[in-house]
Amino acid sequence: MAAKKKQDFESGLKELEALVERMEGEMSLEESLKAYEAGMKLHAQLTAQLDTAEKKLKTLSEEMHGLQIYFS
Repeated sequence: MAAKKKQDFESGLKELEALVERMEGEMSLEESLKAYEAGMKLHAQLTAQLDTAEKKLKTLSEEMHGLQIYFS
């Protein structure tokens, strides 16, 4: 599978869901292994995107909390 440029979370999730659907059907062992590998790579990318979003939310939340204390 060719390297893809980074995609947004929603399209990556749809791609992963479609991959899982295909894997639930009939596939040869070789096809299953390739699909599994692609799915694991995609899962890692999506997890990294979620981790980044969580860190941003935590930072924003801490900043807002700091502003609330400052203006109290």
